[in-house]
Amino acid sequence: MTPPPVPAPTAGEAAFMAELRRLKAWSGLSYRELERAAHAAGEVLPYSTAATMLRRDRLPREAVLVAFLIACGLGAEDTRQWVAARRELTMGAPPFPAPAPQPPVLRGRPRRLLAVVGAATAVAFLAGVSATAIGTLTVQEEQTVEYTGQP
Repeated sequence: MTPPPVPAPTAGEAAFMAELRRLKAWSGLSYRELERAAHAAGEVLPYSTAATMLRRDRLPREAVLVAFLIACGLGAEDTRQWVAARRELTMGAPPFPAPAPQPPVLRGRPRRLLAVVGAATAVAFLAGVSATAIGTLTVQEEQTVEYTGQP
């Protein structure tokens, strides 16, 4: 019998998953047979989980990988090799994309400061309007000033 496929951690996730597909073919088992073999070994591997895992190019969870490897008939040393390769792949890639910068959120004092500045601006505006209105004369007052010559 040929030896089982071995993982190549430096090749990336897609290559790792391609090797897992080769491993399934090497085992010669159907998805239902893999489920039964995992159960017999004390592992849980629903056939639908195995099928979904092999359709994707993303790494499976470690527990699912171990159950799959055991169901395929790999020994402890081969299983350790696959798990180590998966861990290397997960450590090499950033776990999450960098978050987009968020606008600052004003809390507490800055909010109060904005409220005070807004109120002061409103008061200043109204005071300016009032001063302008106080300094103007109506048409009748202007006519009276012109006629009498006194304000």
